[in-house]
Amino acid sequence: MRLQNLWYPTDKVFIDGQWQASASGKTLDLFDPSTGAVLAKIARGNADDIDRATASANAALSGPWSRLSAAERGRLMLRLSNLILERADDLAIIEAHDVGKPLKQARADALAMARYFEFYGGAADKVMGETIPYLDGYTVYTMREPIGVTGHIVPWNYPMQILGRSVGAALAMGNCTVLKPAEQACLTALALGSLASEAGFPDGVLNIVPGLGDEAGAALSAHPDIHHISFTGSVATGRLVQTAAAQNVIPATLELGGKSPQLVFEDADLEQALPFLVNAGVQNAGQTCSASSRILVARSIFDQVAALMAARYAALKTGPAMEDLDIGPLISSTQQAIVAGFLERGADLEILAKGQLSETADQGGYYQPPVLLKGDDPAHELAQDEIFGPVQLLLPFEDEDEALAIANGTKYGLVASIWSKDGARQMRLARGLRSGQVFINNYGAGGGVELPFGGVGHSGHGREKGFEALYGFSSLKTVAALHG
Repeated sequence: MRLQNLWYPTDKVFIDGQWQASASGKTLDLFDPSTGAVLAKIARGNADDIDRATASANAALSGPWSRLSAAERGRLMLRLSNLILERADDLAIIEAHDVGKPLKQARADALAMARYFEFYGGAADKVMGETIPYLDGYTVYTMREPIGVTGHIVPWNYPMQILGRSVGAALAMGNCTVLKPAEQACLTALALGSLASEAGFPDGVLNIVPGLGDEAGAALSAHPDIHHISFTGSVATGRLVQTAAAQNVIPATLELGGKSPQLVFEDADLEQALPFLVNAGVQNAGQTCSASSRILVARSIFDQVAALMAARYAALKTGPAMEDLDIGPLISSTQQAIVAGFLERGADLEILAKGQLSETADQGGYYQPPVLLKGDDPAHELAQDEIFGPVQLLLPFEDEDEALAIANGTKYGLVASIWSKDGARQMRLARGLRSGQVFINNYGAGGGVELPFGGVGHSGHGREKGFEALYGFSSLKTVAALHG
């Protein structure tokens, strides 16, 4: 499939089940990160488009969608999941060109999006209330209802996965949605509009408005008829989203990134750990909120781990997405410059290894081969700030207490991992780590659609994935009946 033969328009907004011209009449260029060439034109949606989309969603909320049973909603979502699976190869090609990730990773994202809609389709009729023992003569029970119209601002690094986990949970609870995908990469998000219509979703249940963050995104965050906002992105933008939501006194789910550590102790199974240690830092060119950019290693085995990781790094190859190598380009020239700036400011750190750049890499592409660094100062900028590129820093520790202090010594707290065979140590550290997820002798648990995900501190608040996401997209009502 060639991108010029897409089955849906890229330069339109999707509102009330229809592809429409944006109110601005303007478009934005979308660039292929592998070449730097213009890939497509997308609509430059604005506040007027958000108004129309929100009105459509609110109308759908009291229309046919509200009269569907939870089981019927679930069947629609399962139908959408199957359509995504049927289009998985096409979606992977689109995502590879749009985001720059290797084809195998893009296909994994398409399968993950299908799995989200499958999981939430199956869960739609399984969110239940409870009865509460109370005073004599009363029957008290709770029920979970849709929160209303939910707004979703999805980033460019994992468009399919993040819209699946966010929009999927909201729809399963009976909400109607307005989705604002990132202007840097939104083609698969737009594809969802076409697939949802094909699946039979009523008009207005899902609306998609691409555009700039400070236009369409800001309008969505501040809209008075949005009842919940979900945002994944930077801390700076997350503050703006939460401030806007606060003016309307609505909840905001924020997933804002991290500086996630893996703690490697002297009794770790290094053969098991090595693929996780490296892949968790370089997957998607390091442009992952839960990327493990800090590897904390017991000093007694530090040189051994450094040598093993360096050998693996030296074999990594970076190149065009469609070559399906280990690593693709960064999303944009802007991100390329940000990562380069971090590396310049980290010139005092020892470079342990660098990956290779493919001979076929276009000079116009936004490439950054992976870099493995060694440091001694946990307060160094590169040990504290999110780089969002394929850069990992190894830091030594003396004992368990120091390892925990270093791991918890940033403003973030999204994911952490413990590599040790000592069960008591595993439990102590799992309790002590300031993190939304802790993995023991693994990292990421294969995507974990079922596993609640979110952070503490500057990593944000609220939880996505699993049943916790359904609870977050619902309103709990208590009914107390006095019957004597």
